Amino acid sequence: MAPIPDQDPALGNTPEFSVSELSGAVKRMVEDQFGHVRVRGEIGRVSRPASGHVYLDLKDDRAVLSGVIWKGNATRLQTKPEQGLEVIATGRLTTFPGQSKYQIVIESIEPAGVGALMKLLEDRRKALAAEGLFDAGRKKPLPFLPKVIGVVTSPSGAVIRDILHRLRDRFPRHVLIWPTRVQGETAAAEVAAGIRGFNALEPGGAIPRPDLIIVARGGGSVEDLWPFNEEVVVRATADSAIPLISAVGHETDTTLIDFASDLRAPTPTAAAEHAVPVRADLLAQVMDLGTRQHRIISRRIEQARSDVRSLARALPKPERLLDMQRQRLDMAGEKLTTLKARGFERHRARLATLDARLSARSPAAQVTASRRQLDGLAQRLSRRRATATETARRALGPVAARLPDAITRQLNQAQTLFLQQSRLLETLSHKSVLERGFALALDASGRPIRSADAARAEGRFALEFAGADRVTVETVDSPPPERPAKRPAQKAASKQAPKRKAAKMQATGASGGKGQGELF
Repeated sequence: MAPIPDQDPALGNTPEFSVSELSGAVKRMVEDQFGHVRVRGEIGRVSRPASGHVYLDLKDDRAVLSGVIWKGNATRLQTKPEQGLEVIATGRLTTFPGQSKYQIVIESIEPAGVGALMKLLEDRRKALAAEGLFDAGRKKPLPFLPKVIGVVTSPSGAVIRDILHRLRDRFPRHVLIWPTRVQGETAAAEVAAGIRGFNALEPGGAIPRPDLIIVARGGGSVEDLWPFNEEVVVRATADSAIPLISAVGHETDTTLIDFASDLRAPTPTAAAEHAVPVRADLLAQVMDLGTRQHRIISRRIEQARSDVRSLARALPKPERLLDMQRQRLDMAGEKLTTLKARGFERHRARLATLDARLSARSPAAQVTASRRQLDGLAQRLSRRRATATETARRALGPVAARLPDAITRQLNQAQTLFLQQSRLLETLSHKSVLERGFALALDASGRPIRSADAARAEGRFALEFAGADRVTVETVDSPPPERPAKRPAQKAASKQAPKRKAAKMQATGASGGKGQGELF
């Protein structure tokens, strides 16, 4: 390699190289020195881009060597490279000038034994699986559209931004972040505390309880992802009452939390996609279902109309269906008229019979018959009386001739005595006095009241007038009335009349009218 011609002599004899020349020199030296090597190590990160090449890391406890398997060799390998697998890789060392790093171009791989970490991981997986923590029956279904989503991850990484961005694009939801470390010695305890903390929230509390939990972390080596293989994280995931999605590492990374979770997502972005549906897709689906429903209903209605038209053509006309019934109705009407006339005649004849029987037993007929019987009995009685009188007259003889004159005299004497007694009774009777305008005071038992004191003591008594009319009066004490002025025609006897109390009487007749007013 020749030095640059315009080199400054003051810089000495040290040659000057360009970056490309120096990188090429290093590349030739490494390839010449290590043209064919066999390297033993544990496979760390494995990447399979779309180009078909395979990029991986070979490592031990002190160093890491990058490796690449070109597409042609990758398809012919009998042992596929997997993370954690301890292998012996055969190839050549070379450099990558674009990044100033060296790497091994692997031509073949053969297993060299299980790595220490992978053996520990496998033993732990088998022990936890034996306890049933990974059983499919423990898996809980994810909610279709959770209202609140809890995310256990680092708040400063790109993972949370990817999740929030994907949720905002698909269907915005309320997100709670439980900040934790995702790498290091305390990461496992913090992740487990985040899972248990979300489960400890009370529904309807000040902080809403998540309907879904996402545990997320970006990609990394086995050592970087080891906190998610810890038993405390696996048990917290299995005990979670809230459905949980694990999104740890890339698609090729597998940790024990993936076995215990309800769903494993290959990436945090995929976890957000599994958590919520696409709102636009749901709207489009609803609109499509509505359109399909409208079409189906319209089609069914049209089919029903077609069926009705077909049935209508097969059915006879209503007039034809009614013709037979109309004819039967006419025949029944005629028959009913005939039966009705016969029934009327039968009932009329029966009524005539009953009328004749009733007429024979009517009260008028019975009265006529009784009158006739009485007339006959009266005639028989008259004949018997005449016969008895004639017999008595013949038997009495002369005595019977004088008997009417003696009876007549006795009747006249009795009549005269009766008239005398009647006149005396009328003379002595109080009724003649009542007819002259007086009244008779009677107590409650109907006996006459003979003094004003007795009337006042009675309080309530009756007055009987002419014609046997009676009224009831009540006594009320009142001051003596004023003496009226002297009149020329007043009798002398009235001047010496003693003073007395007037009884103001209010009377009520039998008919309920007002009384006579003041009596005195």
